[in-house]
Amino acid sequence: MAQSLMARRREAERARVEAYQLTLRRAVRPTRSPPDLHNAIREARRGFEADIVRDPESWKPQLKTRDAARLRLAAARHLFGRYAVAQHLEQIWIDDGGLGRDEAILRKRWYIAAAGGGSLYKAGASAWLSRKEVHAFLHPLGQVAFDEAIWQAIARSYTDDPVIAARIARSSIARTPRSELPFWREAAQFFCAQPTTVEEIDDLCDYIAQRRRRDRRFSLKGRSLAALRRLMNAWHRDLAVIARIEAAGRRAEIARGRMEPRTAEPAAHWPGAALMDWSWSPSKGSATRDAYVIMQLRTAEDLVAESRAMHHCVASYADKCIAGYASIWSLRYRHAGRTQRLLTIELNPRHRAVQIRGFANRVAHAEECKILERWAKARGIELPLP
Repeated sequence: MAQSLMARRREAERARVEAYQLTLRRAVRPTRSPPDLHNAIREARRGFEADIVRDPESWKPQLKTRDAARLRLAAARHLFGRYAVAQHLEQIWIDDGGLGRDEAILRKRWYIAAAGGGSLYKAGASAWLSRKEVHAFLHPLGQVAFDEAIWQAIARSYTDDPVIAARIARSSIARTPRSELPFWREAAQFFCAQPTTVEEIDDLCDYIAQRRRRDRRFSLKGRSLAALRRLMNAWHRDLAVIARIEAAGRRAEIARGRMEPRTAEPAAHWPGAALMDWSWSPSKGSATRDAYVIMQLRTAEDLVAESRAMHHCVASYADKCIAGYASIWSLRYRHAGRTQRLLTIELNPRHRAVQIRGFANRVAHAEECKILERWAKARGIELPLP
């Protein structure tokens, strides 16, 4: 009993000591490390030693923060800053995540030029902005990010309305590649002259970007907002048709057992007829090299584009193409860098032309029939009797 009682007392004493030590650990805060000022200076000056305006050793900040990013900004202000600059120029010292090396260097150089009292226009901004726009970039309306400040400045050169300029800066235009700035400057000017909501600007820019990918000569000059809306709505309808064609392709592949329902991918194209495209130039000795081309349409996008350009319903033949019951061909004339659609031809599986239609379902002209005869002879096509 005595030993048992002594053991219980020792155990109770150990428990009291552990509880006391735990209370001490909770009450006593761990010692915080001091701010790493030397590292902040080292990171800020790296690569820009020639631009330093103050002695790094003279930096004696009274900062409570130990955040490395905030310290780096404070170091940059000491090393390069004679004047205060807007927040969007300082942000590069706090966070350069997602930026390429060249872009990060460019933004730091712009900060150094502006904070040091130099000419941002001469420091490289002249590649994208006028002198008036550089001034607007340095003095933005409200808090904006770096690219937003650029596009707000551009918009302010086309409108005096700050609301419209802010819309351009918040739209997807501000997220376009800077290498494409000349084209999108035209878009910013368009939406300054014909203002609309940010949401509609973004929707229209999706259409504009798609048109530009297909045709680098696409321009907004001479267009109205209403006309652009009509083009966008027609594009949306085309996308819906393409989606239906792709769904039909998936169903056809599933029915043939070539893919599982869960793994079926959009059938945006089909094999088509085992015939090669064909071309013929009537002026072989000419430098212009005009040519007639007959090409097979094997994708939903091409089929819808042909239907819309030729004002007929060939897009509705997608099911037949997917099933292998038909192939669709387009006769085009290429001249001086331009391409003109002339005829759309439907062939059956035996390579017999069952339909030949031009714009708005017109019949083929005599000259076009001669081109078709050359194609038929070269590829073994059976044309309908005249």
